[in-house]
This record gives sequence, structure tokens and C-alpha cells, in this order.
Amino acid sequence: MKISNLWLKDYIQTDLKSDKIAEFLTDIGLEVEGIERFESIQGSLEGIVVGRVLTCEKHPNADKLSLTTVDLGNNNIVRIVCGAPNVAAGQTVPVATIGTKIYAKDGSFFEIKEAKIRGELSQGMICAEDELGLSEDHDGIMVLDENKFVIGEKFAQYFDVTNDEVYEIGLTPNRTDAMSHYGVARDLNAFLVSNDMKTNFEKIQSLGIEINSHHDFQIEIEDTEQCPRYLGAIIENVEVKDSPDWLKNRLKAIGLSPINNIVDITNYILHGLGQPLHAFDAEKIVGKKVVVGNNAEGTLFTTLDGVERKLKGHEIMIKDGNNQPMCIAGVFGGLNSGVSENTKTIFLESAYFNPVAVRKGAKHHALNTDASFRFERGVDPNMTRLALTHAIKMIEDIANGKLSGSILEHYPKTIEDHYIILRFSKIEQILGTKIHKEKIREILKSLEINVLNDIPNGFEISVPPYRADVTREIDVIEEILRIYGYNKIDNPKKLTFSPVKLQFNDQDELENSWARTLQSNGFNEVMNNSLRGLKDESHAVKLLNPLSNDLAFMRTSLLDGLLENAAYNINRKNEDLKFFELGKIYHKFDQYEERKQLALLVTGREKAENWMQPKSATNFYYLKAYIQLLLEKIKVNYTEKPLESDIFSDGLAFLVDGKTIAQLGKVATHKLKEHDVDQECFYAEIELETVQVLRPTENFKFVDIPKFNKIRRDLALLINKEVNYIDLYEAARKSPSKHLKNINLFDVYEGKNLPEGKKSYAMSFELLNEEKTLEDKEIAKVMEGLIKIFQKNFAAELR
Repeated sequence: MKISNLWLKDYIQTDLKSDKIAEFLTDIGLEVEGIERFESIQGSLEGIVVGRVLTCEKHPNADKLSLTTVDLGNNNIVRIVCGAPNVAAGQTVPVATIGTKIYAKDGSFFEIKEAKIRGELSQGMICAEDELGLSEDHDGIMVLDENKFVIGEKFAQYFDVTNDEVYEIGLTPNRTDAMSHYGVARDLNAFLVSNDMKTNFEKIQSLGIEINSHHDFQIEIEDTEQCPRYLGAIIENVEVKDSPDWLKNRLKAIGLSPINNIVDITNYILHGLGQPLHAFDAEKIVGKKVVVGNNAEGTLFTTLDGVERKLKGHEIMIKDGNNQPMCIAGVFGGLNSGVSENTKTIFLESAYFNPVAVRKGAKHHALNTDASFRFERGVDPNMTRLALTHAIKMIEDIANGKLSGSILEHYPKTIEDHYIILRFSKIEQILGTKIHKEKIREILKSLEINVLNDIPNGFEISVPPYRADVTREIDVIEEILRIYGYNKIDNPKKLTFSPVKLQFNDQDELENSWARTLQSNGFNEVMNNSLRGLKDESHAVKLLNPLSNDLAFMRTSLLDGLLENAAYNINRKNEDLKFFELGKIYHKFDQYEERKQLALLVTGREKAENWMQPKSATNFYYLKAYIQLLLEKIKVNYTEKPLESDIFSDGLAFLVDGKTIAQLGKVATHKLKEHDVDQECFYAEIELETVQVLRPTENFKFVDIPKFNKIRRDLALLINKEVNYIDLYEAARKSPSKHLKNINLFDVYEGKNLPEGKKSYAMSFELLNEEKTLEDKEIAKVMEGLIKIFQKNFAAELR
């Protein structure tokens, strides 16, 4: 959401700089993600001065150029080479002086420098309108009225040039109250008041409007639950035309394109006060009657974008006296009832619609407008009349309209405040600190939350409807903390805890444990959208009402999201990556299937570049080690086998009782190309629900540290090339000796001096008896048993 600094200061007066305002907004939960500069004219006409052409002669070395002398005031006369066909002596012109930046439409610019053009000195540039950003005209230089423009004056002072700073706020969905400049100003004022800073904020009031005549219009609400409050005003004699520059610049600053004065005013009220309005051409309303209700399912309706839509029947519709639809209420207007340049009388609507009904209609028709965005989350029902009166006043001032008759209103049942008991003890318990009750009262007042009564240990308060998300005591405490300041809450000096038994049936505990393990090993957790566009739609779950084709399916794999994360980082020169994600995937076979997985992706170097360590890239075995580490934490006995998969060029599966619990491999080239990743990636995924079932049911046990030393023995085995280490490992694990603790492969040799088809494995074996020191004959017995196993099962030979 974009908030203009100049617009914000229409509601709150403060001497704070924009960077300080951004800091305070972030502190109160309105996170400012960036500040952009807005100029109504690019460059703000900096360096442009009014000059007079004294002489104009033909350039001696170019047919289409002229050599001029220009007076810039204060006896500053410069020579300028000009290529415009209409330049002449005696003209008053805008001149770009040396050092001035001339901007193009795309934001690029060039700087005016003293230079020789075809051998003649040029010390500036006489400008055309398009070069200054004033229009598209490039037929020649801009010739000024000598009676209005003074030689030597800054050109910018003759224009209403807006220089603004725009905050980009990452607003959370629940904060409908802050989806306007007034709402942000209210929050900022509360913070400044709470911190004893200078501020001037006045609560906006409804305006009295002079009534000039009468009208015969009526309104009818078919279902009060769908439309609890509805207001309408007839405004006559309007002149639909361009908006004044100040209004255009307000809208341009926040990224909106001005359309005409009526539409611009409704947009101004929407983004200024947070109340969506809609203007109808009153002469197109049949029967002079506005009906709010539903149309039959299958009714055809053409919206402003020219699309003919088939109504479902549940949409709230604005209809005329013949029951013909004119607008999807709170979502989108109709093509045949909108305001045009020929409109003379308008019906201006301000309403509070049921949020659920608006959202249902918007999603069905895949429409997401500024109005629906606010109505879906719940606008302030008390703002409807106030916003309408301000819009009427603006239309009277800007479009010369006149209010006809009184404002029509349907509001049979007042929407009440939320009544809450706020306990000081609960505030202290949650925050861990005590806030004086008068400070709490001050914060609540600044948020327009009324303290009705002082009660023992608290307040009885009423929360106005503009805060639709504040309905419980804990919500109020959060509001108090937000304004009081998170940074004022001290960290505790002492932490105490007691060890608790592990809950093996708690999958969250398993996920958190694995996440901590990966984070401590340098992995970064990512969270990707579970909605995607898919090339292969087989077995994919499709949404009934997708926001767009790019978000039409539930994801079938976590790999695509992780590859997009990798591509984003690699394109920004962050090439050494270790990601993991905990998320669900979805399929449709005979029935719908939903599974939760832990996915890992590594690419780039294993360790950061360092002069002490050789460069080493991540590989298959590097990722495999992390999978083994996670599985070892839950004591799962598994087997491994090669895996053929469309997503891997080399893959490996981990199985328990023939069921796959995890798989990993090198990502196939075609998958990398799909996401524009140009370096090797290795990916793994673990089936969380499957592994959860396999977890041991015994709780942890404390054991003594061994009193005796481990004994290590090594074997160098000559084996066939097709034998894998995992085969030797599994066979050794089946040894009957209880003293064999660890097995490791520390060398592989496949070079010269070996028989054809053979390779050499060097393996280490660690032996331990917890009760006594192992004797040589006991060690020899274990090793002889291992040698026999290798010889019998793999035809191994000792080297």
C-alpha cells in the first residue's frame, strides 16, 4: 500500500522527517518497506531558468542549426546552439543551464554540459515542452509570454511542481483501519501522543451541505444483512472534466491514473478516508429507484471492463427500478450506468456491505478491486456519511455540482461498538511489565477507544466498529503494546525452565527439532505459496475460483518453489545456497491426497570461499549426509536403493518395509532449465507423516559416559565394482557382536595395480565394551567374523 507524505500531512501536522516517520510507522506495525520519491514533473524543473534570445544567426557549419546568444539575467549572457526551427531573436524561452538533467519518459536522463557543436560553443539548451515534461509537444522550442515570465527567474516557480515522498507499507490483512491516509495518520498520532512528541491531529467531521432543490429518487434494501447501511445523494449540474493538477498529483503519487474529476474524487475519498464510493449516471437509473439486492442466477451483466458476466445469484447487486443490474456492490461497476463526459446528474453511493457476501462475489468473478479489498475486510460503518459529505463538497468545488434534495439513507439498526473488560493484571501478565493506568487511558483515547467506566483492576471500554479485528481483551492489549512501543519492553534478565518429556506423537515437535538442526547447520528456511501454475496438470488439484492462471493449481511438489528461490538468489550473485521448506503437497488420484514434506535444496560451494580451505562444491553425498543426520535423530532403520525419477538425473530412495520415507538426488537438467537455474542443484524430500508413525515410543534415557576406550581396527577390502558401500555397511551391522559401535568408509581406490572389475574400500570399525577393556582375542574374534561375512556375501579379499 502506498501512502503519500504530503497527503498524510493533510490529516496530521508534524515536523518529523520522512525517514523518522517511516521508523515510527514500522514500530507500530505498519511496516515501511521503502520510500520512493515522486515528482509531478521529473527533475522538478531544477536548473531551468527564464531567458531571452538576443541574437539568432545561421550556424556556419550546419544547415539545420542556429547560433544564438541568450540573456539569463544579471548580465549572464551565454551562447547556445539550437536545432529548433522556430527559434528567433526576441523570444522569451526556458533554458536548461549547465549541470541540468533532462529526463526522458523512461526515467533516464542526460546532463547539460558546455560543449562544442559543429565547432561552435554551446553553454546550455533552449527547451521544448516535451523535454521539460510539460507535454508531448516537440514541434519546436517553448516560447513564453514575456509579460508573465521574468528574465533570470527560476522556471519552476511558475508551475505547481509537486515533490513528494511515498511510503510503501506492507500492511497485514486485518488492518482495514489503516488502509487509508487518515487511518495511518490516526495511528501515527497515537504513537506521537504516547511518546510526548509534538503533533496536531483533528478527528475528521461530517460536513454540512446546502440543499438547493428536491428529487424523486428512492432507495430500497431487500436484505439488511447483506447491506446494513446505505446512503445515496443526487448531485445535479456536474461538469465531467479533467481534475485539477493538485488532485491528479495526489493520485499519481500513489500509482493511480487520473480519469476524470468525478472518478478521481471517489478514488481520493477511498484512499484518503478508506471509504469506497461509487458514482452512477442518474439519468440512466430507470424509475429513479436504486434497489440493493440479488439478481437471479444466470442473469447476464456487463461490467466496466466490457466483460459480460453470468451472475451466480449470491452477489449483492445495485439495481434500477426495473430490477436491471447496474453494479456488483462493493466490487465493480456496470458499463451502462457509469459516469461519462456527457453526464450531468450523478447518484453518489456510500455504503457498508456484508464483508463475506462481497468477498464471495469478488472471488467468483475473479475481480480484485481497491473497493472489494476494503469491503471484504470490513470498512468503518460510521465513515459512510462522513465520507459522502466530503465527496459532495469536493464535487461542488471541482465539478460545480449542486446537491439535490436531502441525502437518502437506510440504516435500520445501528452497528454497535464492541464492549470489553480490560484488566491491568492481564496487561502486566502478557507484557511482563507494568504500564501506568493513565498512560493506558491516553493510548486508548488516541485510538478512539472509549473508556466507559473505571472498575477495580481495569477499565470497561467500547471499541468502535472501525477496528473490526479488535474484539477480545488480548486484541486491546496488543493495541496498547503496539502504540506504547515494543522497544520499551525489557528483556528478562533471568530465564528458567524445566526439562519435559518428549511427546513422540507430536509432529510439530519433530518438525521444530529438524528445523533447528538444519538451521544450526547453515540452512535457511523458506515459505513458498502453495498455489502455482503447472505445465503438467495430471493429478493436480485445480482451484474453482483462481486469482490468476499462475495460481490456478495446488502444488504437487516443493521442488519448483525451491528452484525459484535458488534462481532469485543466483541472479543476485548469491550462489552458495542451503534451503529447506516444511510444506504440504496435493494430488488428485482416485481421491484427493494431501501430504506434508520436509524438502531440502543445496547448490554452490559447500563452504564459503576461504584461503585456508580448498574450493569444494556441494554434491550428492553432501546432501545425503544431512538426510542421514535427520533420520538418525529419530532412530529409524532404513534401507537404500537407486531411484529413477523424472526430477532426478541420479536418485536414491530411503525405504522402511518397502515404503519410501525419503528420496534425494541431483536435479535433472530439464527441471533446472524450467526455472533458469544454470548451476547444479541437489534436492531431497522426507515424508513427514510416514516418518512420524515410525518414531520410537520410548522416551529419552540418560546413560553413563563410557569408562573404557574405543578400539579401532581397519580393513582394506578388494571387491567387485558393482558392490556398494551400503551393502557392506548393512552386512556388518548384522554382525552378532554387541561390541561393534561404528562403521566408516574412509578411502576408495579404483586406479592402477588392481585386477579388472575390482575396487578397493578401506573401512574402519570401532569396538567398545562398556564394562571392561577389550582383550586382543575378543577384538580378533569380531574382526574375523566381519571378514567371513564380507568373503561369503561379496567375495571380498583382504589387500
